[in-house]
Amino acid sequence: MRAIAQERRRFGYRRLHVLLRREGHVINHNKLFRLYREERLAVRRRGGRKRAIGTRAPTTVPIAPNDRWSLDFVSDQLTDGRRFRILTVVDDCTRECLVLVADTSL
Repeated sequence: MRAIAQERRRFGYRRLHVLLRREGHVINHNKLFRLYREERLAVRRRGGRKRAIGTRAPTTVPIAPNDRWSLDFVSDQLTDGRRFRILTVVDDCTRECLVLVADTSL
């Protein structure tokens, strides 16, 4: 069991049980689990998510109108089933909606 576990590091005790049965070793899965734990075997954990290194620069806050605009699409559906989309342009400083463009194919 230890040799197979060293060879196949990503296999847990359940998959080792299948491999041992294929080789002709008949063993109860509960006993195999107990032996697996006594040998201090475990499936190796994969690495975690990579995180950003260092400090991030804070986003600049717009202080004057027309400093920065944001664009977004909004979509909806008419009662007859046709879809339409609206392009919205918003000034980030004043939060004023500058333009709305609506069409069925944007």
